Amino acid sequence: MAIRCKVVIIGAGGHAKVVIDMIQSNPEFEIIGCTDRIGNRKISGIPVLGDDSILPQLYEQGIRHAFVAIGGNSVRHQLARHALDTGFELINAISPHAYVADSVILGSGIAVMPGAVLNAEACIGNNSIINTCASVDHECYIGETCHIAPGCNISGNVRIGEGTFLGTGTKVIDGMTIGSWSILGSGAVVVKDIPSYCLAVGVPAKIIKKLT
Repeated sequence: MAIRCKVVIIGAGGHAKVVIDMIQSNPEFEIIGCTDRIGNRKISGIPVLGDDSILPQLYEQGIRHAFVAIGGNSVRHQLARHALDTGFELINAISPHAYVADSVILGSGIAVMPGAVLNAEACIGNNSIINTCASVDHECYIGETCHIAPGCNISGNVRIGEGTFLGTGTKVIDGMTIGSWSILGSGAVVVKDIPSYCLAVGVPAKIIKKLT
């Protein structure tokens, strides 16, 4: 029987519960526990071992793989950097109920939730989330640490910059570019390019605020 890689989950909220379910379906991995500020409990049957300060200790004990199960982009970005600096390798959590085309390029630390579709030659950057029933069509580029929320539909040849959040049900027509660290409100429909550091909402999506 093959030896399974032991994994620590960084985070212990609702998003982590979905990640745990996906990783447990993969026979390559064994979850040894989670980290969170609130300890002495279990989530989805997995013990919370302590807060993030125990990561170096776990690495010393021979745990070499981690997954950052945090929905917020900026916090996930920071914790992923911390895990990598500690020495961990970040794994991908991909639901067996997602469709990922053979030509898709995946970074590391990525979550692909049940019902998600990644079509031909899409490229997904490190630490991004493709959430439940979201679709990313052919030749799209999703930058690092993005969150594509449940039910989003991204048409072909779309480029999305680092750290951007697409709210639930966002639609993006083909060929659009959305900049880095922008936020699209739930149900927005993107029919023209959106620059970096913007909040855009509505149908069609309109910029209502610049973000810092």
